[in-house]
Amino acid sequence: MMWEIAVIGVLLVVLLLAQGKIDGNKFIKDNEKIFKLLREDDYDFLVEAKYGDGVDANALFEKRVKDGLLVLLLLVVIFIGNLSFLNLIVCFIIAYLVFKSGYSNLKSYYKKHLHEINLLLPYYLKSLEILIQHYTVPVAMAKSIDSAPEIFKPGLRRLVARIEDGDSTVEPYMDFAKEYPVRDSMRMMRLLYRLSLGAQENKQEQLLAFGRTVSSLQNKSREYKYKERLDNMEKRTMIMLAATGGGIMGIMLFAMMMLMNF
Repeated sequence: MMWEIAVIGVLLVVLLLAQGKIDGNKFIKDNEKIFKLLREDDYDFLVEAKYGDGVDANALFEKRVKDGLLVLLLLVVIFIGNLSFLNLIVCFIIAYLVFKSGYSNLKSYYKKHLHEINLLLPYYLKSLEILIQHYTVPVAMAKSIDSAPEIFKPGLRRLVARIEDGDSTVEPYMDFAKEYPVRDSMRMMRLLYRLSLGAQENKQEQLLAFGRTVSSLQNKSREYKYKERLDNMEKRTMIMLAATGGGIMGIMLFAMMMLMNF
């Protein structure tokens, strides 16, 4: 009887949600401060890293909360006939894991593409170097946004906006480097900051030094790509050898068993 009442109750809640009689979004917004405690510090950055700045991170977070609450409700219904304290803890743990899975997927995506960001940075800096020959560093960065790799655009917009608002310290550059913690990003941002402070008569000399550093990074990037290809070829070769060796051993064992039977 209790089970049937619970199922009817869940169906009623789902029906009211579908008809808009119960506003799930309002519930989340009313308890925004509580749910905000569960929001990861780097969540917005990871959303931008995967989807760009055209996706609303708040909407995605609210969907994660809804999914977690729905799973919690369904699990409570499943255990309603035997809802002990231990079962309730299990329900909350599973619901939390469902809620956390959205963040884990974003984190996994970022880690998988971190080496790609690492490879893209030298080529972006090379295009920036060409622009700096004709413009100041802040103007060159602003003009580079449209042609920059998609992953860098949100960070570049924030960097340029802070400089245009009058922040003449190294912090905007360092914050950009922290957003993209790949090889040499901190060093290159410091070089860009120093280049932005340099006098016009020293600009060419500093630009040459910056260009040499960028060229060195591009060479490292090419070496990394070459090493990556070699590693992939080695892995494939080892898999082929293992498969071939295993197949031969299997055939030999099969032949030996056949001979023993005779």
